[in-house]
Amino acid sequence: MGYEELIIRSYDPQYDRTRVEDFERKCEVGPAKRVFLFTDTLGDPICRIRNSPIYKMLVAELGNQLVGVIQGSIKLVTVHKPPNDLAKVGYILGLRVSSLYRRRGIGSSLVIKLEEWFIANDVDYGYMATEKDNKASVKLFVERLSYVKFQTPTILVNPVSHRMSRISSNVELAKLKIEEAEAIYRKFMSSTEFFPIDIGNILRNKLSLGTWAAYPRGESWGGVPSSWAMLSVWNSGELFKLRLGNAPLSCLMYTKSSRLIEKLAPCVKLPCIPDFFRPFGFYFIYGVYREGPLSGKLVRTLCRFVRNMASKSKDCKVIVTEVGGSDSSRLHIPHWKSLSCPEDLWCIKALKNEKKNSLHELTKTPPTRALFVDPREV
Repeated sequence: MGYEELIIRSYDPQYDRTRVEDFERKCEVGPAKRVFLFTDTLGDPICRIRNSPIYKMLVAELGNQLVGVIQGSIKLVTVHKPPNDLAKVGYILGLRVSSLYRRRGIGSSLVIKLEEWFIANDVDYGYMATEKDNKASVKLFVERLSYVKFQTPTILVNPVSHRMSRISSNVELAKLKIEEAEAIYRKFMSSTEFFPIDIGNILRNKLSLGTWAAYPRGESWGGVPSSWAMLSVWNSGELFKLRLGNAPLSCLMYTKSSRLIEKLAPCVKLPCIPDFFRPFGFYFIYGVYREGPLSGKLVRTLCRFVRNMASKSKDCKVIVTEVGGSDSSRLHIPHWKSLSCPEDLWCIKALKNEKKNSLHELTKTPPTRALFVDPREV
């Protein structure tokens, strides 16, 4: 029997939607050997890229068998490099290969095909994010496809419970109008790495629940407070759901017992793990910025406010934040260490010959600048 030819083509929603949905449902997310997540795209396999300015999904087939998928999006961002500070970047995400067809070069073929689409759209750099411990992904992108380490952001995860967090009476909270939030972000965060030029479109998206600012009570927001902080919230649960696919029995037992204790004896301060074994959504905090000596406390207050807001949602089980590894704001964002990832890995590759020298400067310079994580790419 001869070898079947690998065919890589664009995603066709009429023909591929159900097949890709089933395929995604069978693929685990994350490198852990025992614990992994299943995704439910709620009938829209391209939901994670649909809100990006330009996007594409590719599917790989052997015969009539779907064996792999990949997604990509393109946008214009701030990247600190000479001679200017703007670059068109292509983000690679959602690479999946069937477990029965791995180690056959399908993953690398999908990435190369997507890079060709990037190049055709005049993209300067391609980049991707993965867990630092995902050896298969690191080997594919770094060793085989010449991507290099760019950033090591921190992913902070805070579970949501029905207990309301106390908001300090010494802090004033204000929800900002979209136009005001956009103006502040452009003024104070446009110099951060990967700041999206279309920030206004993100803030106006229906999935963006709003932007809030915190400052000391008694001071005026319009009069430049001595300390202040701001953040925005994105409802990722409206796009797709997650479900824990496998876990030790001890984890399951603790989840159920802690929830029971919370109902029967709410005064007992036992940390309660949400039920991750059923499909759940999450809120993503983005655009965290602060100034002033009390700004760390203000960030923590804002995060408590978001947690209270999430507790009123029927399926929001966690709040996720991703900040640059050198961003001191991470010290003030509530999270569970056991659920968080202290060092995620972003890798980048120059797709134009003239960009290779600037790529060297990008990746060899310590990442001291703040990093803007686009909620559309979570």
